[in-house]
Amino acid sequence: MPRRRTEQDSNWTRRFQQDQHDADYTSSNQQFSNRSKYAREVRMKRTAEIRAAKEVISGDVEGLPLGEIIQVHSLFAEVLSQDTIYLAVSRRTHQRMSDSSVIVGDRVRFRPTGTTNEAHQPEASIELILPRQTVLLRQNSFRKHLTAPIVANAAQMLIVASILEPRPKWGLVDRMLIAAESGGLKPIICLNKLDLASEDAELLEEAAAILAHYQSLGVTVLQTSIQTRLGLDALQQVLLTGPTVLAGHSGVGKSSLINSIAPGIDIRVGIVSAYNDKGRHTTTSARRYQLPGGAIVIDTPGVRQFGLVNVLPDSLLDFFPDVAAETAPLWRTESYQRILETL
Repeated sequence: MPRRRTEQDSNWTRRFQQDQHDADYTSSNQQFSNRSKYAREVRMKRTAEIRAAKEVISGDVEGLPLGEIIQVHSLFAEVLSQDTIYLAVSRRTHQRMSDSSVIVGDRVRFRPTGTTNEAHQPEASIELILPRQTVLLRQNSFRKHLTAPIVANAAQMLIVASILEPRPKWGLVDRMLIAAESGGLKPIICLNKLDLASEDAELLEEAAAILAHYQSLGVTVLQTSIQTRLGLDALQQVLLTGPTVLAGHSGVGKSSLINSIAPGIDIRVGIVSAYNDKGRHTTTSARRYQLPGGAIVIDTPGVRQFGLVNVLPDSLLDFFPDVAAETAPLWRTESYQRILETL
């Protein structure tokens, strides 16, 4: 009898465990099925939204007004179209289909909403970003693995340095040259504030030698001074050749140069700290301006570093033909080595 009871107990225990296992399995399967069903529904909804957006694009978007992004404010952007500036937001479906958000210089198709904001500015929604002809990129300042597009569809990049206050950072200039060339923009170097070195013959001679070397590489160079009006006429002529991105170290005088040749624009100007010889940022985001006479410039925030994008160690020499040919002066070779170490 005891043995028979033990066998019965054992059989009962096995059946209970099997039943419990089956119940757990069913419950787990049910939960998994519910999750899968929810995931499928989400995917189907997203697919439907994207399909609907594509149908809209293939339908009426081509007939919508064409505009250009002149400034971006977080979730909103200013769109210029036929002398009217709209405050626009991107459609959610457009954001899912696009590889990046709108940037200054983008050409877009937009849909006016017929409403205005508190400042009586007409509102709109951005429906389509047209293909970019050129794009200036740099590494995201906070997330090094991300790319930060700055300006689209510019023709050239005016790289501004100052001979003093602050002193030129030729390594930064070289980085900007690479960014311009890799993005399809023509680079131009402008050495500003020449009046500050008028009594320093050695400094002027050194700067002239550096600019001459850049010229030998096919780079256009300018020398300017707002105080003496040196080179401002030449600068005006250069800006007329195509939309121009202004870039440079903080405090080198980018905004002051534009204000000097187009006083009505009134780009904000910063000051340079005498304590650390570094400029204080005044331009907080890129903005497009049209100057009297038709020139278009895009002012960008001053930077102290410029992370390169899509440049590999094996391709860096393509941007340093003088180093490759072993004709580079020492300062250019050192600049190449410093950049190479960061790639």
